[in-house]
Amino acid sequence: MSLLHVMTFNVRRPLGCLLGRCVDRWSVRKPRLETLLRAERPAILGAQEVLPDQGRVMLAALGADYRLIGRGRSRSGTGEACPIIFDERRFELRESDQWALSDTPDRPGSRSWGNPFPRIAVSALLRDRESSTTFQVVNTHLDPLSARSRARSAAMIRERTSSAGVPTIVTGDANDGPDSRAANELYEAGALRDAWRVAHLRETPELATYAGYRAPRPGRRIDWIAVSPDITVERIGIVFRPVGDGWASDHLPVAARVTLPERTHA
Repeated sequence: MSLLHVMTFNVRRPLGCLLGRCVDRWSVRKPRLETLLRAERPAILGAQEVLPDQGRVMLAALGADYRLIGRGRSRSGTGEACPIIFDERRFELRESDQWALSDTPDRPGSRSWGNPFPRIAVSALLRDRESSTTFQVVNTHLDPLSARSRARSAAMIRERTSSAGVPTIVTGDANDGPDSRAANELYEAGALRDAWRVAHLRETPELATYAGYRAPRPGRRIDWIAVSPDITVERIGIVFRPVGDGWASDHLPVAARVTLPERTHA
């Protein structure tokens, strides 16, 4: 049974030179992101804070066999996105969806629960050509300001993924720690599990995944990978080494190798 390489990564939208040393400038970070993606080449990448130009850069770095699904979070589908990027050689896309994390999930750009900006989740139903397993991937970026929004959003994701009845992987920037109310909502009743905690092997220490372009340090792991109980997490780690002389983002990616159950169909 082959391993499936899954990664979650907030790539940081371009905002110009906001910090004193300009480490946040996209022109500085772009080649670092390209190098990191070429080195890691995850089969499935859940990315956050992605603008269209960044999405094109990421696809070019990963290669022609990769596909991106997901649009911006605004009413018109522009702006920041939470795309799922996957290797089409390995996976067949069966279905995809995007919904607002709000009381009106089918209304693009809608907001609820105290978040000042729209929040979204993107889902893909994929068939693994190697194992013949059909499974779902959901990617999201929870609100940094409203704990209520994070908890309600996590509960909605749990409910939606549970109703699909297939193995599930959830990736995202949760803006909260693994013992938070949002985590408790996501993992309620065991429908999903924290991949970090159930992994057979942790390849790195648990670090603060929001590093802010500083040397990695112990702290809250706010970037999550979650899996349903029928998915085995063989190993997981935080990609904490700099690329060249700096960092591709203010966040550190989290990467896991998992195995899927065989011949599960939607």
